[in-house]
Amino acid sequence: MPFIESFNNANTMIVGASQGIGLGFVRHLIQDTRINNIYATYRQQQTAQELIELTEEYPKKLTCIQMDISDETQIVEAVKNISAKINKLHLVINCVGLLHEGDLQPEKSLRQINPENLLRYFQINSIGAVLLAKHLLPLFRHQEPSVFAAISAKVGSIGDNQLGGWYGYRASKAALNMLMRTAAIEYGRSCPQTLVVTLHPGTTDTNLSRPFQRSVPPEKLFSVERTVSQLLTVIEKLEAGDSGQFFSWDGSKLPW
Repeated sequence: MPFIESFNNANTMIVGASQGIGLGFVRHLIQDTRINNIYATYRQQQTAQELIELTEEYPKKLTCIQMDISDETQIVEAVKNISAKINKLHLVINCVGLLHEGDLQPEKSLRQINPENLLRYFQINSIGAVLLAKHLLPLFRHQEPSVFAAISAKVGSIGDNQLGGWYGYRASKAALNMLMRTAAIEYGRSCPQTLVVTLHPGTTDTNLSRPFQRSVPPEKLFSVERTVSQLLTVIEKLEAGDSGQFFSWDGSKLPW
């Protein structure tokens, strides 16, 4: 039996909601009558115009919060703002991820390893997520079934890695998986009604994947809407023993 038969009067938080999959989740959930409140975070105002316009359309349901996941003080402030309005969260999805940014590009060989770039990958893809887990825990300490999910990537699977390359991205997503699995164990003691999972969305047509889509077969390149729908289906089908697991977009479990 699914852990969450149905969200009802739920409070949600989408982290990294200015574009891509995060914005897709907001657009989908804003139409869901089971959702009471959506708290959506963005890092830069200039890239969050679509999200901010949605708040004008749905002012009672959607609240936007500027927050950089790499700055713990901003996470603390964002959680404080949310806690002033509600005392519990039922669904949090961390959609923040970094693959390329300016001169930072996935490494094809050891020659391209750069310590600063590695630190940036870990700061965004790994450390930010566990800081969220740290500061959101009080809002999950209630008796209603809840889910804390982080968007990971299949390339972060050590067991599945047959191609090599992409050192920083692979390693930071593998670290994300370990941090979230470890957080799941602590959440199991502190707030046992909350499942903590990592999710592989598949290759989605976003700015993150766009430079690397040439080798992706058309049937394997998902629209944002399809990805969001598939991942929400996975979340709604989670069972009580699934906390700490790594799921693909089709609901199958991925190897570590």
